[in-house]
Amino acid sequence: MSDRPDTGLPPDWEVRHSQSKNLPYYFNSAEKISRWEPPAGTDTEKLKTYMAEYHSKAPVVEDRQPGKIRAAHLLVKHRDSRRPSSWRENQITRGKEEALEIIKAHERRIQSGEISLGQLALTESDCSSARKQGDLGYFGRNDMQKEFEDAAFALRPGEISGVVDTASGLHLIERLE
Repeated sequence: MSDRPDTGLPPDWEVRHSQSKNLPYYFNSAEKISRWEPPAGTDTEKLKTYMAEYHSKAPVVEDRQPGKIRAAHLLVKHRDSRRPSSWRENQITRGKEEALEIIKAHERRIQSGEISLGQLALTESDCSSARKQGDLGYFGRNDMQKEFEDAAFALRPGEISGVVDTASGLHLIERLE
């Protein structure tokens, strides 16, 4: 019996940490392949528990850069999203209407003060940035999808957007800096 925590990943897969992106990724030691999304056959509930415990440390804050802002987001994908899979689900089959209901429920919880966007992103965001409480770091104009960027730059630090629809899915965005 191994002393290693159960990641929920299939045999030969492990979670590693990318130094360049400061994010966890998935590595298959037998096939020597890596990927950002969990492989087929992953027990997503076990993976969620593992990631929350071992890969949700506070983000490393980079130095502020002129002309750039820092934001976090919570993403809910749907089957028509550009890549309908995530670390939470290998294949996302929900429709856009269901995704909208989910993100609206998240928005209500955040607005009520029950939970912060960052805390909710840890377990509910379909983006790999979930491990960093949704923190995307600093970005400038033309770094993100136009709808996302326009919404993020329109916010003042501390403000949270309404639902933003992009090719990636539905987002709630919090401007951090």
